[in-house]
Parts: sequence; C-alpha cells; structure tokens
Amino acid sequence: MAYYVEPAPIKDKENPFESMMSRFHIASQILGLNDEIYNVLKNPVKQVIVSLPVTMDDGSIQVFEGYRVIHSNILGPSKGGIRYDMNVNLDEIKALAAWMTWKCAVVDIPYGGAKGGIRCNPRQMSSGEVERLTRAYTQEMIHIFGPDRDIPAPDMGTGPKEMAWLMDQYSRAQGMTVHAVVTGKPLVLGGSLGRSEATGRGVMVSALAAMEKLKINPYGAICAVQGFGNVGSYAALLLEERGCKITAISDISGAYYNPIGINTKEALVYRDKNGGNLYGFTGGELISHEDLLTLPVDVLVPAAMEDVITVHNAHQIQAKLIVEGANGPTSAKADDIINTKGTLVVPDILANAGGVTVSYFEWVQNRLGYKWTAERVNRRSDRVMKDAFDKVYQTAVYYGVSMRIAAYIVAIDKVANTYKYRGGF
Repeated sequence: MAYYVEPAPIKDKENPFESMMSRFHIASQILGLNDEIYNVLKNPVKQVIVSLPVTMDDGSIQVFEGYRVIHSNILGPSKGGIRYDMNVNLDEIKALAAWMTWKCAVVDIPYGGAKGGIRCNPRQMSSGEVERLTRAYTQEMIHIFGPDRDIPAPDMGTGPKEMAWLMDQYSRAQGMTVHAVVTGKPLVLGGSLGRSEATGRGVMVSALAAMEKLKINPYGAICAVQGFGNVGSYAALLLEERGCKITAISDISGAYYNPIGINTKEALVYRDKNGGNLYGFTGGELISHEDLLTLPVDVLVPAAMEDVITVHNAHQIQAKLIVEGANGPTSAKADDIINTKGTLVVPDILANAGGVTVSYFEWVQNRLGYKWTAERVNRRSDRVMKDAFDKVYQTAVYYGVSMRIAAYIVAIDKVANTYKYRGGF
C-alpha cells in the first residue's frame, strides 16, 4: 500500500541568482567580455514590485505582492513566465529572468528574458479569487506587458486559464483584442498546437541527441524522471515511445520504481483521475525522492524543482547522462563533482528551451493571424532544439568545457555581439 512521503529537504539551497551568476562569470571570462558588456548583461533592465489588493470570497481584502523582472531586451521583446507560489521572491525571479535571456539566445529566437510571479498559494484560493488576482496583476503591468515589449507565459501555479484572463484584461485596456501579448493561451484564444508538450518534447530531443554522442542506444536505455508534472510526464511518455525504459517517476506524493519498466500512459491516466498526483499508484515500488536521483540508470531527467542535485548527493549519482527538465536542478556547487565524474549534463537553458521555442511560434502565429498544424510546430521545434544542441556540444568540445558552460558561452556571445552591433545604449 502506497503511503505519503514528504519531498526530500534541500540541504544546501543556494541563492538562485548567485548560482546563475557563478556560471555567467565563468563563461564571460572564457569569452573575454569587457567590463562594460559584463555589467550590462549582469544587471536586469527593470525590476517591478507591485502590491495587489484583492477582494476574497468572504468579502475581506488581502494584499498580495507581485513581481516582474526584465533582465534583457537586447535581442528583442522580453519573454518569460509568471509563477504563483508562496516561495516567490525577487532573487528567484531575477535568476529565472536571466535564465530566460540565455535560454532564448541558445535556441536563437529574437527575445530577451523576463520572469514574473505573485507570492500566493493558488491551491488555497477559489477560481474567482485567482481570476481577480490575475486581472489586478495585469492591470498593474499594463505599461510593462505588450506584444513588442514584454510577453508573459504560464509557469509554476499558472496555466492557459490564467493566460486567458491576462490577455482579456490587457485587451480591455487597449480597446481591442491583442492575442500576441501572452503565450500559453487556450487554443480558442490563439494558443498553439503542440504547446502543452513542447518543453517535455524538447527534453526528449535533447536526450536522444546526447545519447547519440554517448553511443547509448535509446532502445532499452534505462531512464528515471523526477517530477511528473507537465514537463516530466511528457518527457517520460515521449522517451518511452522512442524505446526507452522508464524505471522511475515521482511527484509530490513520492517516487515510484519498477525495474521492469513503468507504463507511463497508465501513470498519466492514473494521475489525471487522482486529482493530479500519483498518490496510491501501484505501478511501482514506493521509494524516496533522494533514492530516485541515485538509481543506476542511463538517463536521469530532473524535472521537478531547483537544487535537487547538490554536494550532498552528486557523488552518488550513477546516471551516465543528466537532462535538466527543470530550471536550476543542479546547484552550482555540485557542478564540479558531476563534471569530475564524467557525467554528461544537458543544462536547463538548453534542455527545457522547447517551451519558449513553441511560445515563440505561438507569438509568430498570432502576429501572422494564421495557425500552424501540430506536425509543423513539432517538426520546426525539433529542428531548433537539435541545431541548438549541436552548437552547444561543438562549443563544449572547442573550449574543453562542460555543456552547461558551453551553453552560457553560446548565449552570452550572441547577446554581447548583438549589443555591440546595436552600438550599446
């Protein structure tokens, strides 16, 4: 009988902005960035903090704190999700905004990076309360958002419904319907086919490309996927479709291990019928979240949260390949340990960039007023992800660095060169 297991505590939680900056600094030194460009790329363009009074269902007024950080708009309008979570803070949003800058640059799309968030617990709020909160946040960001300025998207705690409210509130203020102000919308409001599985699909493409380099045959390759939300579940399903054996999956209810292989389609059906979590799932033996990370597998996909691979467990990781579906799952202090072990890591700013790639495609379709087929979206996103992987891998070989530092080199070099051509500010 399955029982509830608390997620493993993060033992050396790092400041996410400092973690990002340590990698940025290494890549910048390799590129020989001058102080001017280094300081321009290091600092966010804009940081906005707003107070949001919202009428709750019981008639009381609760004030929430909202954030939007625009890290860069050198390549084009800034792009990044909005998360609703009690742990949202400015350092986290700053780090995520910078990651978006590098992520967009790595896959060569004309966006800068941004991120937003509201400190709240949407699971303890009614739909009406979340709607009023979303509309209040949008109203405060009317002069920040815009299809040519800053384009939000869903993130942790948000989805198509919240993006629909955001689009509607923004459109009301403009006096006309503006589909392209936000991505991740419902299909009927200009959303793109292929968007929901895009991030997980990008993880799959990255994993297969890396397996080819490591000469791991996908047919029968053993994989563990930490996190069974949107990213992890699609990554697991798509890897399984291509012959991989998924032996472990996890979510907040615990981790489930089956050496024979977990049927991911059955797990998805169970999750969706069980209130969105795997509690009570009988397709695998219940193990701890920590044990999942250290299983003897070919491929490990951390797709849950940041800082799950740390100095405390990095030595124990047995996977030959790590493909980061989540943002920042490996702490900066653990990088050296992983690299010394010879484990190939496809970093977050590359591996999970499939989501922003298809968000870009959604924006393009909105601007064109023309919807692409799912087959066209998938074909183009697969090509973008494969091309980006190849460029980062070649850069890693050329400089003799890890894939993570190579991804930062590719991204920073693109943004820095664009800054030079634009003549600075």
